[in-house]
Amino acid sequence: MTTAAITGTKSTGLARIFERWPVKTAVWLIAILWTIPSFGLLITSFRPRDDIRGSGWWTVFPDVWDKAHWTLSNYQTVLSTGGFANAFLNSLAVTIPAVVIPITIAAFAAYGFAWMDFPGRHVLFALVVGLMVVPLQMALIPILRLYTRFDLVGSFPAVWLAHAGFGLPLAVYLLRNYMGSLPSSVIESAQIDGADHFTIFWRLILPLSVPVLASFAIFQFLWVWNDFLVALVFLGLEPRSQVLTVALANLAGNRGEAEHLLPAAAFVSMVLPMVVFLSLQRYFVRGLTAGSVKG
Repeated sequence: MTTAAITGTKSTGLARIFERWPVKTAVWLIAILWTIPSFGLLITSFRPRDDIRGSGWWTVFPDVWDKAHWTLSNYQTVLSTGGFANAFLNSLAVTIPAVVIPITIAAFAAYGFAWMDFPGRHVLFALVVGLMVVPLQMALIPILRLYTRFDLVGSFPAVWLAHAGFGLPLAVYLLRNYMGSLPSSVIESAQIDGADHFTIFWRLILPLSVPVLASFAIFQFLWVWNDFLVALVFLGLEPRSQVLTVALANLAGNRGEAEHLLPAAAFVSMVLPMVVFLSLQRYFVRGLTAGSVKG
């Protein structure tokens, strides 16, 4: 390789670096700005009540090594408060079925819309997708009346069915687009070998659809785990059945006298969603974009 070629290669590499650094700088700046509130909340969760009420979280930096500015009592109080641990378990009992039910139903429906021919398939799919624009708040009172008739109010199945119904349109839409983008030659080869639709779905489609299943699982898990309105309407304020978001709302007291506990409680409630997201993030972008282009 000649000296000119080497020089040209180096200049091209430097040019690419200089072209990318504004984008990288902007990304880092946005990430830092986005993280500042969470960082401030984390610092506040370790501060004593009087310090929280008397000054902002940024005032700890001049005396950051002073032990008087830090305490674990907020976390100890949150974890020992009656009903908070039970609310954590209730949130798990609500969230896991509310994720599994719509994914299971939507997977079968998405395969039918993508690879099975039946009359009105496209019209029915359009109706299902159209349900995504129905406001959640508009449906609460009719559903509550229906649950009252069947004595489901205050029970976990009431929340499971509600979240499954609200999450199904998006799940069907995402899964159908993804499954429809899979190579048709794979399906045709399996049909030639004598495989029926259930075998194709179970042995081929599901293993290939893990990215989009994981993507929707993240969406649904975070939505249900952080939900307050649906849980409050269908479960109420009963301590034995209240979920974590309702317990957090009640933790500060009727007059806000214990608001200093909320930052610590917020971080306790964030642990599990962060674990779920970090464990499935490698599928997240791939699952959302793989069905965007048919090919």
